[in-house]
Amino acid sequence: MLGSLTPPIFQTSTYTFTTAEQGERRFAGEEEGYIYSRLGNPTVRILEERIAALEKGERGLAFSSGMAAVSAVLIALTKANDHILCSSGLYGCTYGLLSMMKEKYQISHDFSVMDTEKSIREKIKPETTCIYVETPINPTIRLINLEVVAKIAKEFNIPVVVDNTFSTPYLQRPIELGCDIVIHSATKYIGGHGDVIAGLVVGKNDFLNHVAMTTQKDIGGGISPFDAWLLLRGMKTLPIRMDRHCDNAEKIAEKLEQHPKVTAVYYPSRSNRTEQGIDQQMKRGGGVISFEIDGSKKDAQSLLNQLAFIKIAVSLGDAETLIEHPATMTHAVIPEEKRVEMGITEQLIRLSAGLEAWEDIWKDLNQALNKM
Repeated sequence: MLGSLTPPIFQTSTYTFTTAEQGERRFAGEEEGYIYSRLGNPTVRILEERIAALEKGERGLAFSSGMAAVSAVLIALTKANDHILCSSGLYGCTYGLLSMMKEKYQISHDFSVMDTEKSIREKIKPETTCIYVETPINPTIRLINLEVVAKIAKEFNIPVVVDNTFSTPYLQRPIELGCDIVIHSATKYIGGHGDVIAGLVVGKNDFLNHVAMTTQKDIGGGISPFDAWLLLRGMKTLPIRMDRHCDNAEKIAEKLEQHPKVTAVYYPSRSNRTEQGIDQQMKRGGGVISFEIDGSKKDAQSLLNQLAFIKIAVSLGDAETLIEHPATMTHAVIPEEKRVEMGITEQLIRLSAGLEAWEDIWKDLNQALNKM
């Protein structure tokens, strides 16, 4: 636009019409053009076009948060008394949303480990309207073979929704593997700087046109122009950042495996969480590691309290290395019995490797482990 290398921020809430008749045509969908920034904005549209291109989808939609994106998609795909089949582990707020949908609208859900075709097929019901998958799963880093899930879903004509936050389109593209809808908490790696809350969805035109005119427009989870601009900035360095996140995570995972106070390390390509085969769908393992310590919840919290360089914080994908205790933080909303079934123990710790020198990350983590 006017030769601008960086997309401009169209920081406006509404748009003018040259005539009343033009306003009528735009509201009727008979003429292209902007009406109101909750319904569309030039800066936002550039972001949506770019994420669609990266994920190899037909259309993208941008939201004010990852959960706004998840909510819009799941509400659009369901009605009262429907059923959702989920991977055996979900982000805590996604679990909370599913619980609310069950309580208020009798939309039920089940979990499957999805490690075999049988484990998927046996949980599909006549009223199942979508399959919702995280891979790698947050925070256990279990992998799910998306091609197998997509193959079975197509037999039943059920759409597959994939939360691709941990991988980004740089490491994994679910649509190319046969899935239908991709969701990102763009707060994480897409933004990459810890300064924006946002969500993104990619899929086919027909479905996302429906979402845009219903659960996005009417519930009101649209993104602001400035936040869209921040994501466009983050996208420019996504491949470079992801390679550094992966480099650091691989080195830290290797060091953790050798530490006597660590009983298990969960990271794609290094752990037993890769039974589905990373080479089938992921370019590299990503920037998130989970590990279990030889100790209690108190020991896990003590470990976090001993850190000086690494920041105790939820979220991930920032330039800084972040660490958290899922059982009492990101996944605390999940009942304890269900958390344990998912593999989220009190000994489990999640670390998001930042962009710092890996030696500095390990030095701080190692001294804290030794003091535990």
